[in-house]
Amino acid sequence: MNAISSKILEKKVIIRLNDRTCDTPEELLSSELFTRILKMAIAELTRRNSILLDIFENRDNITEQDIKLLVDTFLYAYKMPINLISQVVKGSDHFASDPELLNDFIQFLYNYWRNFERFIVCYSEEGEDLEKRPYRTFHATIEKLNHLVRRVYRDLQCNISHHPKVYRQVVAGAEMAAISVSKAFPFKGEMYQKLNEVPLIRQICAYPPLVLDPPMNKRTGKFERVEENPMELVDINPDEWLCYPAKVGPLVINVYFHEKFFDLGFSLCNLFEIADDEELNKRPDAIYLFGVPGHELDGLAKLPTVFYDDLENDMFVGAIPNEDRFGYFGYLKKMVLTLHNIRRMKEGSMPFHGAMARIVLKGNKAANILIMGDSGAGKSETLEAFRVLGADYIQDISVVADDMGSLAINDKGEVMAYGTEIGAYVRLDDLNPGYAFGQLDRAILMNPSQKNARTILPVTNLRNITKGHKVDFVLYCNNFEQIDEDHPIIGQFKTPEQAIEVFRSGAVMSKGTTTSTGLIHTYFANVFGPAQYREVHEEIVTKFFANFFENKVFVGQMRTRLSMAGCERKGPEEAAKELLNMIQNSN
Repeated sequence: MNAISSKILEKKVIIRLNDRTCDTPEELLSSELFTRILKMAIAELTRRNSILLDIFENRDNITEQDIKLLVDTFLYAYKMPINLISQVVKGSDHFASDPELLNDFIQFLYNYWRNFERFIVCYSEEGEDLEKRPYRTFHATIEKLNHLVRRVYRDLQCNISHHPKVYRQVVAGAEMAAISVSKAFPFKGEMYQKLNEVPLIRQICAYPPLVLDPPMNKRTGKFERVEENPMELVDINPDEWLCYPAKVGPLVINVYFHEKFFDLGFSLCNLFEIADDEELNKRPDAIYLFGVPGHELDGLAKLPTVFYDDLENDMFVGAIPNEDRFGYFGYLKKMVLTLHNIRRMKEGSMPFHGAMARIVLKGNKAANILIMGDSGAGKSETLEAFRVLGADYIQDISVVADDMGSLAINDKGEVMAYGTEIGAYVRLDDLNPGYAFGQLDRAILMNPSQKNARTILPVTNLRNITKGHKVDFVLYCNNFEQIDEDHPIIGQFKTPEQAIEVFRSGAVMSKGTTTSTGLIHTYFANVFGPAQYREVHEEIVTKFFANFFENKVFVGQMRTRLSMAGCERKGPEEAAKELLNMIQNSN
């Protein structure tokens, strides 16, 4: 291939290019990467003692020369019948002796290649400006490779065995590609300059639905504030890293992710918008090193999921090692949101862990609903149930925040809400099946065969999350209490103090999204910043809850019963119905 380099890393294939991939079948079949994949496939068949190895004359002693002979055979077999190849490739007779077996071998090789997670990184050199013509660049890379691999596979099948009767247009090349550029940020502090060597992502091309299988399916612990800057400890090899400049609400957070976690890093495209050129001329609001090699972080905290508040250089730094136990998208997403929350608190805003939507009913009655609560409480599930059940009444529903956001008070004294993500990272089990399957064409699925299987879906746009929406209803999401006369589906608090007590308790029955089990209490259901800066947060909370009651904002508690057997869908659906009634009867 016309690649700067290619690397096979565990279950991933990473191809780095300047501009294009292979142009011809000859280039593909003669490439170093093809030979490496072929050798790995043969090694796997050897481990299994597969009958497919009988394509070789001596299956028990397959040499480098045998593999080269097979490649040479393929170089002719894609363009001429297999029974004629022995006339031009000496020693290829044995491969043609059983065409059906050779065809089965090719089918195995094709599937073996497609079982890798496959990424292309296209580097735009100075003066090339590939990011200004992304469609052309992606056509010359990911699109071309996709068609070329399928073409070679099918031509080999036709000349060895028979034409396929069914053509399945699967993704045969790379599944995701990025155009990256060199970019120097105006960091303060010499230690940050090494980050300017890391290529910066400007565009991503993906072929959903993507099914990824990272090594972990849940998160544990919380992110610890430490007294030593990780940037002083870690070395950065720019050839192994990429930077995703994430637009997180009104902030820009540079996420630097190591190649070990390319699957998770690329998946950010379904969750956070990529920052625009103007924003990249400024210093980012925070940086995050996801997947630090080695053991440099081990001594910083009991669990090396850490962040540092660099007051001198006005920078927040998050860092996590590249060990398998941290190979879960939740570690990526939640640290980004932690850094966002801390930065916003320092600006006087109140971060929230919750979902918010602007709902407009037919007749133009509108309400902005903020639902706070911990992971698995039923926030997103209730809003999705609302979307389905209220279809006959809803004129429009816009997601402002799916999981995290912040509140600020405007010049009129009104509390305004801002989101952070354009996407949702939700449990498959808790989604309406029709909705989940209806979104497959945009989805990134993670660990679909395991407990806590997740999908990342785009659900809103940058304008909705950054515009600012006046808050009309604030609800705490309770997933563990049964409903009765004293515990209605939605109940209203009478005082700020009563409300703060429930919100501060942060009670939730664990749904298995982390390693915690049973009924747990988390300060404001938010270990992502407020718990680490509790004194700062308490002062902010007192101010905002007083404002809610002064401005007659509805503050209450909603019982979703999501953790109760038999109520996984029924609970959020009934909560959604009650929410609809509440909006219809509001002034």
